[in-house]
Amino acid sequence: MISVCLTTYNGNLFLKEQIDSILCQLNKDDEIIISDDGSIDNTIYIIESYNDCRIKIFHHTPIKNQYRFDLTTRNFENALFQAKGDYIFFADQDDIWKSNKVDECMKLFYEGYDLILHDCDIVDEKNGKIADSYFEINKSKSGIIKNILNNSYLGCCMAINRKYIDKVLPFPKTPIPHDIWIGLVYEYYGNIIYSKNKLISYRRHGANVSPSGEKSNNNLIFKMKYRILFIYSFLNRII
Repeated sequence: MISVCLTTYNGNLFLKEQIDSILCQLNKDDEIIISDDGSIDNTIYIIESYNDCRIKIFHHTPIKNQYRFDLTTRNFENALFQAKGDYIFFADQDDIWKSNKVDECMKLFYEGYDLILHDCDIVDEKNGKIADSYFEINKSKSGIIKNILNNSYLGCCMAINRKYIDKVLPFPKTPIPHDIWIGLVYEYYGNIIYSKNKLISYRRHGANVSPSGEKSNNNLIFKMKYRILFIYSFLNRII
């Protein structure tokens, strides 16, 4: 069984295209777990209009702090707690899955990998191509220290099995990006692969919560503080 964890917040512009690209790849026993952070646009209406029992929506109340990425982290944590699948895929509300994403990831799971991080192309709000490879732009590579310094783990390009879910959950109380947290916990305990297959179109449109693929506006002190918090949380979990 596959669970797709998808988080939403005022995502009406691109959400339908994303859900359509996911649903057509799922079996009748799979599920899309949607955790919504209190959308005030047409997001909920779009989700409910599918009337598909595979789509399960859960409402989440965000707690705002100085770390904007922590809003997404807590929303994904809520979705993860609800997921029942043996294999868990992560999805953003504004991307587009390639038609072979699930098949290609499942092949890698059957080969024995616990976490899959695949490449993607990058598009704009009109689906115009911005870049051919996120991996190339980001210089994505495995390695715990490397990824603490320069993160390669992009949640919308990740899928995991349940093998180490108890090591991941609950997320630390300290503010952390959900994708690097999941990625490095699985890298420490499990068998991971960086796949060069480009299995989604990753959309950048100026209103994304995450700056991935774009230059960060955070200052040096902010970056150092967040990394210290992350290292503390990571060591506390694995020791």
